[in-house]
Amino acid sequence: MAEIIVPELAESISEGTIAQWLKQPGDQVQKGEYIVELETDKVNVEIISEVDGILSKQLFDEGDTVKVGEAIAVVGEGSEAAAPAPAAEEKVSPEPAQTAEAVQAAPVQSEQVQTGSKHKAIASPAARKLAREKGINLDAVPTADPLGRVRVQDVASFENNSQPVPVKSESPAPKAPEAVQTSDNPSKPVERVKMSRRRQTIAKRLVEVQHTAAMLTTFNEVDMTAIMNLRNRRKDSFLKNHDVKLGFMSFFTKAVVGALKQFPLLNAEIQGDELVIKKFYDVGIAVSAEDGLVVPVVRDADKLTFAEIEKEIGHLANKARSKKLAVSDLTGGTFTITNGGTFGSLLSTPILNAPQVGILGMHKIQVRPVAIDAERMENRPMMYLALSYDHRIVDGKEAVSFLVKVKDLLEDPESLLLEG
Repeated sequence: MAEIIVPELAESISEGTIAQWLKQPGDQVQKGEYIVELETDKVNVEIISEVDGILSKQLFDEGDTVKVGEAIAVVGEGSEAAAPAPAAEEKVSPEPAQTAEAVQAAPVQSEQVQTGSKHKAIASPAARKLAREKGINLDAVPTADPLGRVRVQDVASFENNSQPVPVKSESPAPKAPEAVQTSDNPSKPVERVKMSRRRQTIAKRLVEVQHTAAMLTTFNEVDMTAIMNLRNRRKDSFLKNHDVKLGFMSFFTKAVVGALKQFPLLNAEIQGDELVIKKFYDVGIAVSAEDGLVVPVVRDADKLTFAEIEKEIGHLANKARSKKLAVSDLTGGTFTITNGGTFGSLLSTPILNAPQVGILGMHKIQVRPVAIDAERMENRPMMYLALSYDHRIVDGKEAVSFLVKVKDLLEDPESLLLEG
């Protein structure tokens, strides 16, 4: 008999929630095979078995909170019969659609596993979810993985090149949230849906920031004419030479780095009664993923070229949207950039990403009439910028000057080569 133990997850993570059991009592288990998906505050991780055998017991239900070092399942040796799972009080489990959507970013071991009399394809949770939604039989999906693990891109490719094959799902299909009538007015039904662990964490941290930081926001606007002209002139050659499109984010990242070098308190944090002023520039880029906002980090942005920044942002964004971010992708940022303009936001006040003390908000580019001088007006592509900062260590003068520096660098993009 061997226990499946919750391993050390990350320095700041001590517990998680059982998102989905990937093996059921009585299933054959091989060493290195995934047993359960665990949802943490930042990412989902999959826990493996360290031995061959049969899953005898699940010690926790989906939706239960478990701590690092705690036993959550028992694997029996050889063909040992599965022991009945211990009785548990009836619980309201999170909806499968909520708990199975994030992914494990750790390397995987894959194979075909004999379960009963059928061969069972090994696939990531994201691939299983997509297959269930599309009615695709995972056993029919070819994969390029040398160990045979079916990935989400394999399922997507199979869907595009063949007709879906009906499949009996191994786990229950996601249920729609049950409508619950209000007690005071039965004609006004509502739906009660348990928040995912990550959404609860996001909510908690956003409230904590507003309670613990003296947060203020200052605004400015930037004329995007020079950047847009430069992109139009260089976009084709840039794509040809670097195999990546020249977007706006590399300009803004470089401008932020240049301003942080001049105003280092925006690149600091408070630890007790000390200021920790960081001499490196790891810039977080907010990405809207299916299960909530995440902020993967572009490391050493000051040492990267425009092309390297664009590639890294694209790589991290793809990992976020395919739910493959690791904890290491999300920790250690020194400053954050968020772009509400991609959704049409004209102006907003971004909330700090603690323990950072500064966040820059980008917004929609809108053509507006601008006074060129006392006599001339021109229509220019303008963007509002918002800088939220922690007034405990950043004074208003420094915050305003920082934002003006960002504006100046963006309106003279060639200067980014010197100061960014």
